[in-house]
Amino acid sequence: MEKIGIFFGSDTGNTESIAKMIQKNLGKKNSKIFDISESTKNDIEKYNFLIFGIPTWYYGEIQCDWNNFIPILKKIDFKNKIVAFFGCGDQEDYSEYFCDALKPIFDIVKKNNGNIIGKWPITGYKFKSSKSLIDSKNFLGLIIDEDRQSEKTEERIKEWVLNISSEFNKKKI
Repeated sequence: MEKIGIFFGSDTGNTESIAKMIQKNLGKKNSKIFDISESTKNDIEKYNFLIFGIPTWYYGEIQCDWNNFIPILKKIDFKNKIVAFFGCGDQEDYSEYFCDALKPIFDIVKKNNGNIIGKWPITGYKFKSSKSLIDSKNFLGLIIDEDRQSEKTEERIKEWVLNISSEFNKKKI
């Protein structure tokens, strides 16, 4: 498998921790982690396989480092790039905005020709609404709730990584 660039933003450390767990499941030789606050356009452009980790803050807000990176992200052509998403959120305290912040980043990648993989079922979550649904049964990427369901995190990551690894392998560029 070609190397995968894993880019995350994190204020509390949860999304960084999830990025590291994803890397462990992918294998360190197959992936490299980047904090989006220290990343450049070139860092993203050198990978054909990308994973973006975006936490949602408060009422559906994008984590500040991702928010600051949006002008750069909009300039990237994702043609020939395969992109998967994961996000962290709180389905109880922010049930009406659960993991909303993935959607604006997803929209930019999609608009800029990205091939998006990694949808994740909504089964097992209890929330009122989310902008990060791609249909009535799936989120646009892996959703993690470290506040309410941390006991499910490891298994969810393992299953999702198996799914996206299969997709990455099918779509070698």
